[in-house]
Amino acid sequence: MAKPLTITIPHQLGKDQARARIESGFGRIEQQFAGGGQAKVEKSWDGDRMIFTAVAMGQTINGTLDVLDDAVRLDIALPGFLAMFAGKVKDKVQDEARLLLK
Repeated sequence: MAKPLTITIPHQLGKDQARARIESGFGRIEQQFAGGGQAKVEKSWDGDRMIFTAVAMGQTINGTLDVLDDAVRLDIALPGFLAMFAGKVKDKVQDEARLLLK
């Protein structure tokens, strides 16, 4: 069973600038994640919401990322194996997002 993980990162960039940074930053994350060519990452936008899916090592991660005027909210569903590392995943995502939205 998937474990839901919600992360909210405040910013002072405004919605358009935050989305632009996410677009460029998510591309770098995709490259890192797919490094060995074994992973597949798909994303699409519906207004200010990004819907994404990543598959690696037989694990599928689904999530959404909402760009708000003063924050970014991520809702991620971690599959069983990765759910054991939810705390570490949350810390890593928060660190990366804060750098991106700085």
